[in-house]
Amino acid sequence: MKNMFSLLSIAVLVAFVGCTKKTETNSNEILLGSYSPNTGAIATFGVYQKRGIEMAIEEINAAGGINGKMLKHVNYDNKSDDNETLAVVNRLISQDKVVAIIGEATSGRSKIGAQVAQQNKIPMLTPSATNPEVTKVGNYIFRACFIDPFQGQVMAKFMVDNLKMKKAAILRDVKNDYSVGLSDVFKAELVKAGGEIVDDIAYQEGDVDFKSQLTSIKGKKPDAIFVPGYYNEVALIARQAKELGMNQPLLGGDGWSSPDLFKIAKDAINGSYFSNHYTTESTDPKTVEFVKNFKAKFNEDADVMAALGYDAVYMMAEAMKSAKEITPDNIRAGLAGIKNFHGVTGVMTMNENRDAVKSAVVVRVQGPDYKFVTSVSPN
Repeated sequence: MKNMFSLLSIAVLVAFVGCTKKTETNSNEILLGSYSPNTGAIATFGVYQKRGIEMAIEEINAAGGINGKMLKHVNYDNKSDDNETLAVVNRLISQDKVVAIIGEATSGRSKIGAQVAQQNKIPMLTPSATNPEVTKVGNYIFRACFIDPFQGQVMAKFMVDNLKMKKAAILRDVKNDYSVGLSDVFKAELVKAGGEIVDDIAYQEGDVDFKSQLTSIKGKKPDAIFVPGYYNEVALIARQAKELGMNQPLLGGDGWSSPDLFKIAKDAINGSYFSNHYTTESTDPKTVEFVKNFKAKFNEDADVMAALGYDAVYMMAEAMKSAKEITPDNIRAGLAGIKNFHGVTGVMTMNENRDAVKSAVVVRVQGPDYKFVTSVSPN
């Protein structure tokens, strides 16, 4: 069941891991773990995250590593599955003896991994899990992205100020922490800005038929439809909305960002907007260089999950370089102290809640490309 794990089950497994004696590793290596959905329902998230992580590690090692030590990466595919997430994070800690972990792309499975990491005092940095509850798990859990309250505020403000629209419907995935959190914030912020929610209706990850929900929404005549889900369902929703003769723009969050969004939705998604962590159209020299190098290496554009995974590794490296000894506690302290870190997704500072404070961009879907519309800085 998605995001509904038994706390007792997690407690038993993490207690077992906590009792496992850690062994010495090669003194010239630093073991960095990661887990990602490389297969399954949201496989593009994992594939691109892993590419970004590995690209950063290759660069760091080619430049001499961390104070002369090489990063060794251990990655496991959690198959877009909650149970597999619990198993692989336990394995990273108990068997591989990693000193730190790059977390998963999604909020629900990042929370699962965070509980294991926190219990064992292993720092975990998620590149892209935006739900506020993720870092509330404990003081060893960090993120390299903004959080949903900011993202929801950005899209509500964009709808009213930029699109000059007031009436919105919400179509949310009720089993997804990310989607529920974003929907709640968007709803509150839109009303605060003088807008109106004319319908708020549910679906669940894995659904393929959204005609009944969309028919209900169509009858309420909204100006726009807020769909803060993941790219696979969003693409189907866009196609079915067009089939019903609905021409309202869809609005969403960073969970849309995947090459498969347009592959599935085709022209039905054109003219819709979502908040994201960066744009390949950025003129920042650091971002331009990353986009160029990623294209040369993989012969395709750098998806946001690649950019966030890349930044997460460099943030880990910065935390490690500042430590006299590479230990989980010292890495945790280094991550907590990050200020004005200049990544490819922007300049960020870790706040007291272990969340990265940074700007967001709003992009417009135009074919397979995401065209930059505006940038929004945090208050």
